[in-house]
Amino acid sequence: MIDKYFNISGRGSSFKKEIIGGATTFLTMAYIIFVNPSILGDAGMDRNALITVTIVASLIGTLLAGVWAKVPYAMAPGMGLNAFFTYTLVLGAGVEWQTALGVVFISGVIFLALTVTGIRTKIIHTIPLALRLATGAGIGLFISFIGFKNMGLVVANPATFVGLGKFTPTLLIGLAGLLITAILEVKKVRGGIFYGIIITTIIAIVAGEVQAPESFVSMPPTMSPLLLKLDILSALSLGLIGAIFSFMFVDLFDSVGTIVACSYEAGFVDKDGKVENVDRILEADAIATVAGTLLGTSTTTTYIESASGIANGAKTGFASVITAALFFLALFFAPLIGIVPSYATAPALVIVGVYMFKNIKQIDFADFSEAIPAFLTIILMPLTYSISIGLSFGFISYVVLKAVAGKYKEVSWLMWVIAVLSVINLWFGV
Repeated sequence: MIDKYFNISGRGSSFKKEIIGGATTFLTMAYIIFVNPSILGDAGMDRNALITVTIVASLIGTLLAGVWAKVPYAMAPGMGLNAFFTYTLVLGAGVEWQTALGVVFISGVIFLALTVTGIRTKIIHTIPLALRLATGAGIGLFISFIGFKNMGLVVANPATFVGLGKFTPTLLIGLAGLLITAILEVKKVRGGIFYGIIITTIIAIVAGEVQAPESFVSMPPTMSPLLLKLDILSALSLGLIGAIFSFMFVDLFDSVGTIVACSYEAGFVDKDGKVENVDRILEADAIATVAGTLLGTSTTTTYIESASGIANGAKTGFASVITAALFFLALFFAPLIGIVPSYATAPALVIVGVYMFKNIKQIDFADFSEAIPAFLTIILMPLTYSISIGLSFGFISYVVLKAVAGKYKEVSWLMWVIAVLSVINLWFGV
C-alpha cells in the first residue's frame, strides 16, 4: 500500500533507498535545529520554545512535501529569512517579534494566493536572472557576517565601523569549529555542518566554557511562549509593506530555485523544462510558512539539502516521511540542543553563506547594466545589515540603468511596479 501511494517501485526506488535518502537529508539540514533558535532568540523570543517550534515546523512542512506533494523534499525555517526577521525587522527597525510574525503570516497568505492563482509563476519569469543570483549571494554574505559576529571575530569599531575581535577562548573554539566544519565539507562528509556543530560544542564542554546537560533526553519544551502569539493587526501598517514584500520575494526565489534544482536531480523535470507536480510543491511551501508563523517561527521554506538525500537514492515522498520522523525523534533531545552556544552554530552560518554565494559565477559582469544592480544587491545586504535594502537598491538600479541604456524591452511593467515598491520600502526604512 505504501509502495503504491508513493509509487516507490515505479520511480525505480526501494524502501532501503528511501530510508537512506531521508536520513541523509535530515543529517545535512539538522543544523537548523540549533541555528534557528540561536538567531530568533536574539529577537527576544524564548529559546527553549524555539527548539520545539523549529522542529515541529520542520516536521509539518516536510510531511506536507512528502505525503501531499509526494516529493523527497524537506522544509524548515529558512536561513536568511530568519536573519532578516531578527536583525533587520526586530533589532534594526524596532518591530516587536509578535508583529514580525504577523508580517511573515501575511506574506505567507499572499504567497499562497499568488501560487493558487498562477501569478507566482509570472513573477518568477519577470525578475532577471542576475538579480535572482545576486539575492542568494547577498544573503550568503549577510549570513556569514552574522556568523563571524556571533563567534566574536568581527566586532564594532568606532573608527572603522567593524574590526577584529580579541582572541578569547570562545573565539578560538569558534574558529576551530569553522576549520573542522570546512574540512568535513571539503571531504564531502554527509551532515558535515551538523557534525561540526556537535564537535564544536564538545570542545566547548571540555574547555569548561559550556556545562554538560544533566540529562540527554526529556519531554519537549512547551511552545506556549510563542504559539499563536503573532500580531496580525499591527503588521497591517503601511510602514511594513516593504517588509512583507521582502519576505515574499526572498521566499519566492529561495524556494523556487531549490525546487527546480532538486527536481532536476530527482528526474522530475520533463523535456520542456516543466517541473512535475510543481503546483502542489509550491502550495505546500506556502502552507508550511503560514503554519510556522502560527507556531512561532519565521518563514518555512524548501531546503536545498534535500538534494543530498536525492543523491543517496531518495526518489519519492516516502523519504520525506523518514526525514520528518527523525525530526520528531529530535524533539526529545532538547537538553542537548539547549546547551549549544551561539559561537558553536556560527561556523554553520559561515559555511551556509559559502553555499549561497557560489552561484555568483553565473552573473554576467561584462554587462554593467546587469553587474551594477547585482553588485549593489550583494554588497548592501551585509553593509546595511538588511536584506530588503539590498534588494531595493538592486531593483531600482536595474530598471533605471536598463532605461538609460535604451534596453526598455528587457524591463517588464511588473519590474517597474517592483521598483516602485522598492522605493516605498526604502522610504519607510525597513
